[in-house]
Amino acid sequence: MIQWSDIHLSLKGQPVLRGFDLTPVPGQLNLLIGSNGAGKSTALKVAAGLWRPRSGELRFESKVMHHRESRFGRIAYLPQSPLFHPRLRVRELIRFYARLEGADLSEAEIALERFGLEAHRHHRSVELSGGLRQRLGLAILSLSSAPVWLLDEPGLSLDPLWRRKLQSWLKEASSSGRTVLAATHLLAEWEGRADTCYLCENGRIDGELDPAHLREAHLRLEGGFGTDRRSQEGVSA
Repeated sequence: MIQWSDIHLSLKGQPVLRGFDLTPVPGQLNLLIGSNGAGKSTALKVAAGLWRPRSGELRFESKVMHHRESRFGRIAYLPQSPLFHPRLRVRELIRFYARLEGADLSEAEIALERFGLEAHRHHRSVELSGGLRQRLGLAILSLSSAPVWLLDEPGLSLDPLWRRKLQSWLKEASSSGRTVLAATHLLAEWEGRADTCYLCENGRIDGELDPAHLREAHLRLEGGFGTDRRSQEGVSA
């Protein structure tokens, strides 16, 4: 279990997280939704140890996790736009991460097949399109045995078919008891696909939405979604 407790964080002097509290449900596919700049990505980066909050606590299995404490084996994080060494080939990258995770090379091959990367195994990462790089990131994530998976806009670069496959796979991954939290602003794409949906606005959790009626919620929230208040101030989140 992972828990954000009263997290505050500012970027360039502007508050981004303003008392962020969240405890996603283990064994469920959790969504963190909100407008651009609401604080979704920032909250995930705090949990991944990339950014240090000004105050508040991050807890893993009820114990406080300090900023410099290793997340390896406990929290797996996939950013919105994963980057890889441009000269390394897909096969080399997937095998490297398999060894890092203590997985068999056969598992790496299964991951390539699952995400439709067999035909690209000899391509360098710099030759991949944005969607293929995203699928490579997902293939690498699938090798992780960490009990918590955090994904930032995992379907943004994918076509509709692969978005549906992604959602089914994450649902399957969470069913084993893993805590899966995906941050997104694409509400309609996720309707009926998740178990729990948290609304993030103005740097804090502002309640839950019905995952079965996200299209309707999108229409209600349309005035806020797509309006990046902090980006107008030069701050992104």
